[in-house]
Amino acid sequence: MESPTPSSARISVIGAGPGGLTCARILQRHGIAVTVYDRDPDADSRNQGGSLDLHDDDGQLALREAGLLEEFFALARFDGQEMRHLDPAGNLLSHHVPDVGETTKPEIDRGQLRDLLLGSLAPGTVRWGCALYSVSEPTDGGPRVLTFTDGTTIETDLVIGADGAFSRVRGAVSPAMPRYTGVSFLEAHFDDMENAHPELSALVGKGSAHAADGERGLFAQRNSGGHMRVYLMQRVPMDWIGAKGLSSDDTDGIRAQLLDAYAGWSPRTLRMITDNDGPYVDRPILALPVPHTWEHSAGVTLLGDAAHLMPPLGVGVNLAMLDAGELALALVGSATVDDALRAYEKTMLPRSAEMARMLESGAEHLLAAPDGDDERFGPDRP
Repeated sequence: MESPTPSSARISVIGAGPGGLTCARILQRHGIAVTVYDRDPDADSRNQGGSLDLHDDDGQLALREAGLLEEFFALARFDGQEMRHLDPAGNLLSHHVPDVGETTKPEIDRGQLRDLLLGSLAPGTVRWGCALYSVSEPTDGGPRVLTFTDGTTIETDLVIGADGAFSRVRGAVSPAMPRYTGVSFLEAHFDDMENAHPELSALVGKGSAHAADGERGLFAQRNSGGHMRVYLMQRVPMDWIGAKGLSSDDTDGIRAQLLDAYAGWSPRTLRMITDNDGPYVDRPILALPVPHTWEHSAGVTLLGDAAHLMPPLGVGVNLAMLDAGELALALVGSATVDDALRAYEKTMLPRSAEMARMLESGAEHLLAAPDGDDERFGPDRP
């Protein structure tokens, strides 16, 4: 059976994150039908997480192809491009203040970006409450069958895995699974910064702040609405909380362990450990093997973390959206679905492998003490 034309193909995107939604938006702009399936029961069932910086050479390029760049600029926080590097005492080592009109990598909350993309799609594009269970092998060159956890099935000519670190689509092309990097983040939340946490507001500024001493670090990130998230970074066993006899909701017990681990840091910076509003969130850092590639397989491909999960150093969502844009445009410009996948993977796989090699020890890099000329990436915010 010959590969169908993209305009006649049944295209299924698994995952309604930035990558999957960007791909769907660009396809629809060019008159190509697509359906997105997501395991969440609805668009508002969970908090979408922290803030993202979208770069002008990848994430913003995808938004331009999606016809959403101006809407993004209307929502973005340009002062969020401010970046401070501190020592453990809270002294300023380096400070980037964005120029007036600078648009290199403005910040936007994940939820705001998702709402922008969702609102741009045709009604009914996203099917909520559809958790994928498996992807079949094609029979005699025919369609693949998607089986969902509720037992329902559909046939599809192309399945695009945009379903993140623990992708169910990935198994159709690769046996690779994410592995622990040895570095773990604890996320702490702060609300009403200007009134409830004025000292931390002054320390962090309007954007981000990073401090580390070689063994441990922290990354503070302002969000919209007066909120802030802080990521406390340590080189620890993946199950370190349980190994200490604690549970994830034992905020006081975890805080005591953190204060012991960060002993010697100044009271100014320790406020990021002691003054948070609510519990910590455990986020061990995982990554796929480097490089992660696969042999071309008809009717299936991957984008974003499903294809190239890397340590969170500010590139994940940008690469996902770049993947999404390139895949969508390959489908728009190719005679068959198979031709489009080959063209897309020919570019995406070498690019992601090169970036993954650059960031392979990136989680450890975040623990290295910054100096006054530090230009490192900042973490992606889950």
